[in-house]
Order: sequence, then C-alpha cells, then structure tokens
Amino acid sequence: MMNLTVFGATGGIGQEIVRQALAAGHRVTAVVRDPARLTVTGPGLEVFRADLRDPEAVRPAVAGRDAVLSGLGARSRRDAGVATRLTRTVLGAMEAEGVRRLLAVSAGPVGPEPAGDGLLDRTARRLVSAVLKDVYADLRAMEAEVARSATDWTVVRPPRLQDKPLTGTYRTVIGGFPPHGRFIARADVAHAMLALTDDPAAVKQGVGVAY
Repeated sequence: MMNLTVFGATGGIGQEIVRQALAAGHRVTAVVRDPARLTVTGPGLEVFRADLRDPEAVRPAVAGRDAVLSGLGARSRRDAGVATRLTRTVLGAMEAEGVRRLLAVSAGPVGPEPAGDGLLDRTARRLVSAVLKDVYADLRAMEAEVARSATDWTVVRPPRLQDKPLTGTYRTVIGGFPPHGRFIARADVAHAMLALTDDPAAVKQGVGVAY
C-alpha cells in the first residue's frame, strides 16, 4: 500500500488514477478545487480542497506521501500555460515537504519522434503539433520545470486520448515513444502511471505510452 496524492483529480486521467489506486488498496489524497466534480468515492480517499496558486496551501496535501501523481493540464487551447503554472505550485509544495516521487502527464508530441514511424504518422504528428502549439509549448515548459526540480520525476507522454474502458494492454517506451502509437484510453494512461510509480528505470525519464 502507498500513500498517494493526486492533482488534477477531477480530470479524465486524474479521476481514473484515483479510482484505480483506491481499487488497488492505496490511500489517496485527491486535491481538487471543486469537490462536487469528483465522482469517485471509497475507503482510503481523502478529498483536499485547494486553490493551486499557493504552494504553502497545498503542503499538507503532499506531506508524508510516497508519491504525487499529476493529471494537471490545459482543457483547451485557451488554457495554455496552466500546466506550467500549476505544476510549479506542486513542485514548491513537494520540495518544501521533502517528497521526492512525482509522475506528471505530458503528451506524445512533446517527446522525441519514434523511430520507424512512416510518413502518415509523422505528418499527423506535425499537424496536431501545429494546431495545439500553445498547449504543447506549455507542456514543454512544464517538463523543463520538472526536470530542473529536486524530485525523482517521470513524465508520461500519451498520444490522442480516448474515453474507453481500461484494458491494461498497451506499450511503454522509456525515453521514447511506441512506433505507430496513435491512441490510448485515459484509463490506461492512469494504469501506466500507477505501474511506473515504483519503477526505478522510469525515474528522471519521459515515458511514451500508446496502444
């Protein structure tokens, strides 16, 4: 059993992290701005209401935890900048409390292009990157902040996200991205993050996840 804190716990990936972690028997602190938006319940869950503009305000949510998992990110292009800004708050709280392990969601196009991808995959990747350039710039800045921190970090980089059931069957590439990986369910991203939490090979690495 681990004591985990989840930021972005009302988002698609965040709620899946909370749900799966509770099902696995972990104790979970879900940090939310609006508790009414968190639909997950169960033994071992603590809901911590906080505005993520002040690291001091969220220090109690991370103190003594084994790991922090973050699903923070922009919900649309209008929100570009939010991942970096809010993750900076999380990092400040973690460093103040001496909590080391952090896993954060980024995106496939932020990392290296997979070896062996064909023209179709490369073209699609570049088109998506152009359309969402502000969102990806935010995620690159977030990753840079995380990499400069004192944490034992992992950034998880999925491709296009889907609202589909958990399969538990997907590919992961530490330091890269699965070739021809175009989709993955939010539930499987959450599954991968929980699986990577105690994987020493993933520390200070970007990890591509896809079907």
